Amino acid sequence: MTQEILLEAIYILAGVFFILGLKGLSSPQSARRGMFLAEAGMLFAIVGTLMKAEIVTYEWIIAGIIIGSVAGALMAIFMPMTAVPQRTAISHSFGAVAAVLVGIVEFNKHGNEISSGLMVALGFEVLFGALTVTGSLIAFGKLQEIITGVPITYKFQNVSNVTLFFLIIALYIFLIFNPTNIFAFYLIIALGLVIGILIVLPIGGADMPVVLSLLNSYAGLAAAATGFAINNKVLIIAGALDGASGFFLSILMSKAMNRSFANVLFGAVGSTSTDVKKSAEEKPIIRYTIDDAKFILENASSVVFVPGYGMAVAQAQHAIRELGEELEKRNIKVSYAIHPVAGRMPGHMNVLLAEANVPYDQLLEMEIINPTMDTVDVCVVVGANDVVNPAARSEKSSPIYGMPIIDVDKSRTVIVMKRSMASGFAGIENPLFYLPQTRMLFGDAKNVMQELVAEFKKD
Repeated sequence: MTQEILLEAIYILAGVFFILGLKGLSSPQSARRGMFLAEAGMLFAIVGTLMKAEIVTYEWIIAGIIIGSVAGALMAIFMPMTAVPQRTAISHSFGAVAAVLVGIVEFNKHGNEISSGLMVALGFEVLFGALTVTGSLIAFGKLQEIITGVPITYKFQNVSNVTLFFLIIALYIFLIFNPTNIFAFYLIIALGLVIGILIVLPIGGADMPVVLSLLNSYAGLAAAATGFAINNKVLIIAGALDGASGFFLSILMSKAMNRSFANVLFGAVGSTSTDVKKSAEEKPIIRYTIDDAKFILENASSVVFVPGYGMAVAQAQHAIRELGEELEKRNIKVSYAIHPVAGRMPGHMNVLLAEANVPYDQLLEMEIINPTMDTVDVCVVVGANDVVNPAARSEKSSPIYGMPIIDVDKSRTVIVMKRSMASGFAGIENPLFYLPQTRMLFGDAKNVMQELVAEFKKD
């Protein structure tokens, strides 16, 4: 009895730490503390689980702890920060695999004695777990560029996906009333794996932040269902927190793009067009050299950096911070405008800039920076494209029309750092590049930034 009370107390403590950790993640200033609190909560959860009376032997458990610890340590040590989105996607897949395996074990354990009530939890667990497994793997493939980031579509795709979804729901209801049906149980897992692939394939790279947060929600729901299935309270708490936070984050990010879930899941935004490349070649642009960029930056009173996925690819975050410090030495006000869906995961730019030790108070959200953009002397766009595209405000035919953007075109001068004139993930032309106040500075963002820093240090 004493052991049960102690176990419940440890689980409650773990739940409290999870909640405090999640609260800490709501602000860049407290995010690091939030991570430590969440890690402490997970440690308590593991310790509590190891005290369960049902454990017969610890050999396989110890082996799993060692393998998992080594794998986690290797990822933390050797994984570059630019690969965080891919790592997040694959982690969702690992957690979902665990949920599916637990569901299968519980199904076989109860056999013909399984109840309809238990099947409600088990069916939900394996269904959401299965679709999260394959959905996360496809997201990983797109982020790692193993699979094209352009939406993969085919005729009647949305109709077939919706039909398959309702078929799975019907099968799930059938399974609740016939919980011992082995064929139906494994069929729902197989169909879950299939629909996970089909729902992520048509989603473009520009929508990956929403997809990742949604998959995070699915993984949390599967974990919560696992907790109900095996009567584990800490899994219920952690899964519910994960599921709810991921779902609401997906809503917020959809609002940031002024789009609905349906448009994200079925809109297939991200198709490339040869017309974009052709028109880009024909229109005049103003090119800048390193010396040109240095001159206009050192004569500015305020500079705003706008990072995007190109910064992540070039791993230019440290160079940007160095350039920002050089500008501050000359009494130039420096800040960083963060779009909520810039990059390939929620908070991608915040993570990279925090890793480069950019001061938190210089990271400004879109709603804060936009009203002051007309007072900014120079906006430096580093690898961003769709999130600064003014077509979102003016062209009703554009697939990103209505999406809130960072209003860099309202600043006095815009310096755009890109490798080429290629379009962003939405596959559309960006009128920003041809405005009279825009200067194009071509090259690898990291190399360009380092050259600028070197020039400033010569003075």
